[in-house]
Amino acid sequence: MNRVAGTVYLLLGGNQGDVQQSLIQAQTIIAERIGPVTAVSSLYQTAAWGVSDQPDFLNQVLVVKTIYSPMDVLIKCLEIEKALGRERRERWRERLIDIDLLFYDQLVLQDDDLTIPHPRLHLRNFTLIPLLEIAPNFIHPVFEKTIETLYCESKDSLEVILLENDA
Repeated sequence: MNRVAGTVYLLLGGNQGDVQQSLIQAQTIIAERIGPVTAVSSLYQTAAWGVSDQPDFLNQVLVVKTIYSPMDVLIKCLEIEKALGRERRERWRERLIDIDLLFYDQLVLQDDDLTIPHPRLHLRNFTLIPLLEIAPNFIHPVFEKTIETLYCESKDSLEVILLENDA
């Protein structure tokens, strides 16, 4: 059976343990289980969003080619989080790893388990800035605006700091 490839934009983040190592491990497993990673943003540090009394988060965006459906990608992301030690407790709290499905091509999907595009990505600079780095002209399929325009219109005041590459 031939499956059509799609392009998925994933946001990786975490604020517990060795976050950089967790993000590297997540990227490796994503490439193995979901599909080849075709673009990777820099790492960015941001204060926690939603619940502020916790450590800063590190975030980055990956672009991945996949043959899997959006629901299959979501299931695989949840399995990867669990394999890397994530335990889901409270919303917006500390976590070893978080993988959010931001976009799947230009698909618009609203389901009990999955909404694409991610319903809050346009409100969060920690998502917009890594997207801006690797896909500034990607057009949000609901708002019909580029990532660059969404960033320019963002009212999020949290500072997003580019981490220097150690390499």
